[in-house]
Amino acid sequence: MKMGKCELCHYLQIIAIFLCLSGISQAELSMSTSKPYIQPGKSRTKRSWVWNQFFVLEEYTGTEPLYVGKLHSDVDTGENAVKYVLTGEGASSIFNIDEKTGDIHASKRLDREEQAYYTLRAQAINRLTNKPVEPDSEFVIKVQDINDNEPKFLDGPYIAGIPEMSPVGTSVLQVTATDADDPTYGSSARVSYSIVQGQPYFSVEPKTGIIRTALPHMDREAKDQYLLVIQAKDMVGQMGGLTGTTSVTVTLTDVNDNPPRFPRRSDQYYVPESLPVGSTVAKIKADDADTGVNAEMEYKILDGDVDGMFKITVDKDTQEGIVITEKELDYESKISYTLRIEASNKHVDTRFLGVGPFMDTTTVKIIVEDVDEPPVFSSRLYSMVESEAAKVGTSIGTVTAHDPDAANSPVRYSIDRNTDLERFFNIDANSGLITIAKPLDRETNAVHNITVLAIESQNPAQIGKGFVAIRILDINDNAPEFANEYETTVCENASPGEVIQEIRAVDKDDPSSGHWFYFTLPSDASNVNFTLQDNKDNTASVITRRGGFRRQEQSVFILPIVIVDSGSPSLSSTNTLTIRVCDCDADGLAQSCNAEAYTLPAGLSTGALIAILACVLTLLVLVLLIVTMRRRKKEPLIFDEERDVRENIVRYDDEGGGEEDTEAFDMAALRNLNIRDSKTRRDVTPEIQFLSRPSIRSAPDNVIFREFIWERLKEADVDPCAPPYDSLQTYAFEGNGSVAESLSSLESKSSNSEQNYDYLSDWGPRFKRLADMYGTAEDNLYS
Repeated sequence: MKMGKCELCHYLQIIAIFLCLSGISQAELSMSTSKPYIQPGKSRTKRSWVWNQFFVLEEYTGTEPLYVGKLHSDVDTGENAVKYVLTGEGASSIFNIDEKTGDIHASKRLDREEQAYYTLRAQAINRLTNKPVEPDSEFVIKVQDINDNEPKFLDGPYIAGIPEMSPVGTSVLQVTATDADDPTYGSSARVSYSIVQGQPYFSVEPKTGIIRTALPHMDREAKDQYLLVIQAKDMVGQMGGLTGTTSVTVTLTDVNDNPPRFPRRSDQYYVPESLPVGSTVAKIKADDADTGVNAEMEYKILDGDVDGMFKITVDKDTQEGIVITEKELDYESKISYTLRIEASNKHVDTRFLGVGPFMDTTTVKIIVEDVDEPPVFSSRLYSMVESEAAKVGTSIGTVTAHDPDAANSPVRYSIDRNTDLERFFNIDANSGLITIAKPLDRETNAVHNITVLAIESQNPAQIGKGFVAIRILDINDNAPEFANEYETTVCENASPGEVIQEIRAVDKDDPSSGHWFYFTLPSDASNVNFTLQDNKDNTASVITRRGGFRRQEQSVFILPIVIVDSGSPSLSSTNTLTIRVCDCDADGLAQSCNAEAYTLPAGLSTGALIAILACVLTLLVLVLLIVTMRRRKKEPLIFDEERDVRENIVRYDDEGGGEEDTEAFDMAALRNLNIRDSKTRRDVTPEIQFLSRPSIRSAPDNVIFREFIWERLKEADVDPCAPPYDSLQTYAFEGNGSVAESLSSLESKSSNSEQNYDYLSDWGPRFKRLADMYGTAEDNLYS
């Protein structure tokens, strides 16, 4: 009968165990037939036992200790005179020996993957003498492998990528599985690979684990990623083998296998004519299923733009074609443009040229919309020239502007006064004629840059701007003058004919032929000290005519010089050159140019002048100190608010508490008219001491007032604390009595006065209280 793979594997394992046991039996037989061991000192012919290799199966799952083998010496006669001892790896812990019989057992479960073999030593010892009856010998217990480990992919899971459209058989990746079982024994470590998931797109080689493509024309745009499951099985893939799996993610990378295509054959865009140059008028995009560099586009305008009004660029982020204006659009010139635009891949893969042309075209129609535009000048910049001698009202030139729209509205002109602040020019609002409004001066402003505004009559919000540059021509209207402020000196020891100064001239005018100046001395001036020489190169030299200059006699000389220009007509000016006489050293350098001999009287030296000035300054300082001290001493007499009770002003907002309220203001200072001070001022002599004080009570009213004032004047004259200068004195004298009767409530209640005070109600709310108290309407007092 036929035997299955599983039964065959178990059968082979039983045969292997049988062979191991047969080897152990042969070892025991050899030991039993060997001659006895001779004690030391005695001769022997051969060993009494021979060791063979023991085998033990790993992963034993029985409940009893696993029998490994038996040690036996032919010296052992069975009388229990020999004891067997086992040492080495795993002795006593894993392997135990019966010291009487020599049987070896494994007490623990063994794993070949942890340790494949153990090296031990065995010895037979006489129980009575405890001496060896056999020499110790080394033997090996080898752990026999079984298929107990599945294959493992140590590097998984895997990630791989291949280009799309790869041919069949293209290598994707190699996977490797390892098996911990013994590769030298049986087929436990022999692995076979198979694909569990990923068919029919991929396949794997069973022996090598190389994954390859199994289908052609795999398109990334259809599916860009695949998940594969690879299985590894030991026992060469036979039944009963152990398996392990791993995953492989395969990504298809892009290739340029898709040409660009416009989604529409034509597009239409509306743009206003006022759009600035460089503005975007349209955006188009050709679709490309590829990505990255394979989808990069190039756009170009094939036809429809003869005038070069547009250009197209590429947005690197979106790969859009952007149409922008290169020139200004004008509805009145052309109302529409039809552009044929081509899109093509920037990077073309020649392998896929058969797919079709990697380009496409579309039509873009751009329609220009009319807008109300401001007036346009015939020239962007007008250049005009006028002489500075031109009179007010002279015409300079004309500017023209028109409405570019179909309505062609009339235009009115004006000057932007921000560019002509001083209003030198005017412009005719209808014709655009520019005229002079104020006299021009080239030396003040040689060029006037003004802005002219053109305004539509029908729509004043539409304003066009034109620029006018007016250049002013020069005339000879400025006389020449010295180029610098010269500081000319002449040495006392100067000799005749010596040049002491070279002068130059400048002219604010700017003649086209250049400046040419002539230098002379006034014809009516007779100068015996200096003369002037014209050098014929727009310079002149001042030359001494004599020597022996003395500062004591004259320290400064004034030399008038006439300068004439070459204009038509020529202009001249007389300029004054100041020459100072100085004391010079041997090299002619000025040392001292003092003018004391010229400005001071004879006999008065510099030292005397300094002394006089010092005295004057000292006196001025003393006077200022005295005045300052006196002012500081007298100031408290006027501004001392505590002592000067005459200038106190006290204001109260309440109505008071009646006649008994005397704390609001102290009237004692004004009522006491007989105040006297025994002190007299030592620095002021009273002028009216001879006057006697008349009786105030018996005098008329005007006499009383006059006496009161005279009395206060005398007191002020003899007062040592009064200010030593005139001051304004104010007196609040009310006389001896008052014609007004008392309004006291006590007096009113006690008297039988029939006077009616109801009129107080008409004086306002402030007198309402008095009206209630003294009025006839008694019933209102306590209402």
